[in-house]
Amino acid sequence: MREITPLELKQRQQAGERITMIDVREAFEKEIADIGGVLIPKAEILNRQSEIPRDGIVVIYCRSGGRSSSAIKALQQQCGFTNLVNLSGGILRWSDEVDSSIEKY
Repeated sequence: MREITPLELKQRQQAGERITMIDVREAFEKEIADIGGVLIPKAEILNRQSEIPRDGIVVIYCRSGGRSSSAIKALQQQCGFTNLVNLSGGILRWSDEVDSSIEKY
């Protein structure tokens, strides 16, 4: 599985690269800490896979990287996605490396 660090993601975004971000946490978690992206909770990811682009880079993230990794595996195995990248360490690592104002929970 491909991964990207929060710092690398931020640098690529600042360079103008078009990157789609999908947040697989629950809605209440997004209210606590939000780094952008479309909310598709992990439990809904397969039913809503048509909302995920099949071209370009799609970064999937969660709080720490576990749910996003599981979601990516399911999408790759059951739906044939090849363009998905896991945000290493999730929101927690983003808070440590990119933006400390993002609340850890």
